[in-house]
Amino acid sequence: MSSSFLRIVRLGFGLLGLLAVSYQFYASTSRPGFNPVNYFSYFTILSNLFLALVLLITASSNKMFQRATSFRGAAALYMTITGIVYFVLLRGLEESLQTPIPWVNTVLHYVMPLVGLLDWLLIRSPSRLSRNQFLSWLLFPLLYLVYSLIRGSLTGFYPYPFLNASKQGVFIVTVSCLVIMITFIAVGSLLRWWNKRRYQKS
Repeated sequence: MSSSFLRIVRLGFGLLGLLAVSYQFYASTSRPGFNPVNYFSYFTILSNLFLALVLLITASSNKMFQRATSFRGAAALYMTITGIVYFVLLRGLEESLQTPIPWVNTVLHYVMPLVGLLDWLLIRSPSRLSRNQFLSWLLFPLLYLVYSLIRGSLTGFYPYPFLNASKQGVFIVTVSCLVIMITFIAVGSLLRWWNKRRYQKS
């Protein structure tokens, strides 16, 4: 595939991701009690925005693509986890996840996770990831977890049921968080391994 075609594809999916997040936000503003801070406190929304921005930036020029290996990997990791967690734990909860519009839910929970993963698996990165770059991927989900738990304890709003200790219990929340963080590490390790493999073969 030519670089020009890939840039067009990235541009298209980047705009699709932004459109889905923006349209859902606009549609939600008419709902009673809508809180924009809550809306942007969902990992799904944040990870989709991150991937969309990475796609748009890497579509702008080959030079930006050359510099974005770590960001592409992080986006692939976040979106893969978004897809896994939704499919395993959150299907059927679209209303509480603030993605009740069917096409928006499909884009954010199915299409974009697949796009983020395939972009990483199919398009060879120009450089090999370091261990520190891989570890930096884990910083955002860790900070997000701390933010969600602290804000939830202060406001009573938890973006996901498995974070709500008042309803699920401290033990369940602790186990859920540990399992998800282990999944982040495992999936991230596989993505880094793939980068190393592709880099060595080229």
